[in-house]
Amino acid sequence: MHPYSLKSSKGAPILPRPIFVFFIASFGFYVCYLSFNQITLESGREGNSREEQRDCRKPYVPHEELSYVHFPKPTSYSRGECSCTPVRFFVIVSMQRSGSGWFETLLNSHPNISSNGEIFNRVDRRENISSILQTLDTLYNLDWLTSAAKNECTAAFGLKWMLNQGILENPEDIVSYLKKKGVSVIFLFRRNTLRRLISVLANDYDKDAKQLNGTHKSHVHSKEEAEILAKFKPHLDPSTLITNIRNIEKAIRDCLDHFKSTRHMILYYEDIISNSNALFQVQEFLRVPVRRLMSRQVKIHTRPIPDLVKNWEEVSSKLNGTEFAHFLDGSDYVK
Repeated sequence: MHPYSLKSSKGAPILPRPIFVFFIASFGFYVCYLSFNQITLESGREGNSREEQRDCRKPYVPHEELSYVHFPKPTSYSRGECSCTPVRFFVIVSMQRSGSGWFETLLNSHPNISSNGEIFNRVDRRENISSILQTLDTLYNLDWLTSAAKNECTAAFGLKWMLNQGILENPEDIVSYLKKKGVSVIFLFRRNTLRRLISVLANDYDKDAKQLNGTHKSHVHSKEEAEILAKFKPHLDPSTLITNIRNIEKAIRDCLDHFKSTRHMILYYEDIISNSNALFQVQEFLRVPVRRLMSRQVKIHTRPIPDLVKNWEEVSSKLNGTEFAHFLDGSDYVK
């Protein structure tokens, strides 16, 4: 019998001992190799993560503002060279026909600001607080691609949120989320709520009338279109006028009271028109480089208020002598 030919007790051949030992040693070496590579890979990832985190924190940020500086990591795309550009989150809280659309186009003319419109105009996104917070999480992770996306590195990212789109139904939860998430709030309202009411009624009329070649437009980009829409003069019901104005102003007060603990600024439509520094202050609030902001939108109802209302005499008589009499002169609006 060959010295290396071994048999089991049942006569079945088995591998020679040196070959068996070689296989065992090779397998052990392979396992050790895989383990070493895995440890090296994980260490490398942790090192890269720490390096990326360290690099992303290089820009100096005052201690009190650290919670408002973010480095989002979208799942739908890579930020690439922008991954270390800090991002500020914001939300524009406003009401329809308060200049928020125009204001947003101004912000979006800045190369580093992206405001993504009224994302809560869809009911399914605001049917309960869970859907609201889930939508906000997606947005603030920058996994929300719209026409507001920029080729430049985004440094301020947000949305518009109207008061009738669920924000006042869940104020405590939303305030808690905004503070925890480090979201800054820009309140944008109109001082002259009578003008806003006129604009709302005129816009509602055009939804049915479609005065621009059978198309409804809430915002226009030419003087010709603006003049066509401005020709319509709504009739204001004197019996409900004061109640309507009070309800609008109460909604604004309630909103400001609910969200007063957030980092915020209060802005009025009339201030943007009359104060050339207003937009600079907004950019400073968002901590972006100050630029001259532009919009292609053309304002519609710019004439004196008496020229905008069909039953002006009734409206004037109703408001004279009340706390809303100052709305009548329209001096708060400057072209």
